[in-house]
Amino acid sequence: MESQVRGGTRWKRFAVVMVPSVAATAAIGVALAQGALAASFSVSGQQFKVSADQIEGDGFSQYGALDSGYNLDGSKTVHPVAVSAFKSASIKGLCQSVVTPNIPILGSVSLVLKAGGGSQSVEASNLYIDVDDLSADATFTNIDIGVAAKDTSKGPGMKSGETANPYGFAQQAEHASLTGVKQTAWATTAGTFKLSGLKMSVQAGTHECY
Repeated sequence: MESQVRGGTRWKRFAVVMVPSVAATAAIGVALAQGALAASFSVSGQQFKVSADQIEGDGFSQYGALDSGYNLDGSKTVHPVAVSAFKSASIKGLCQSVVTPNIPILGSVSLVLKAGGGSQSVEASNLYIDVDDLSADATFTNIDIGVAAKDTSKGPGMKSGETANPYGFAQQAEHASLTGVKQTAWATTAGTFKLSGLKMSVQAGTHECY
């Protein structure tokens, strides 16, 4: 069975994935590019934007959860998210950006990460991302809608230690193909994350992937 969804997909239906967050230093970025580290990132309660030209992923699952973190003033915050998970994913034209506002003297500062350009691709395994907004053209192969989160078997399973209802609504697919991906996220984790052709820049002002 194959199901296709076009444009403006909301997180309650289908959401997708990827990328490390902005707290990455250049040294960590190089290690990730070489596939040397497991990746686990969040941005102190800040959303960050992610875009990709194309994502091809095997073992997809998605379910609702609560993402806990901290605001820039140190107060705790909780956000409802859709956790999108892949056993493995190949990503073309990846861009991720985060803007930190109100820095003394400088004002806003942006960190932009790009990888997987040209003939190269970003490769990830056991990839989870906490998403609250997504648009993409998406095709899902052999999709199951309305299973319990604990019963998903095509994806990598529920993320350890998160706040989620194991009996809540979930969906899964053997394969997901997405193009023109634009999303906002709060956190992401991965077993491995290889960023081929990694380029990272820090700039004054607001510079985002879209």
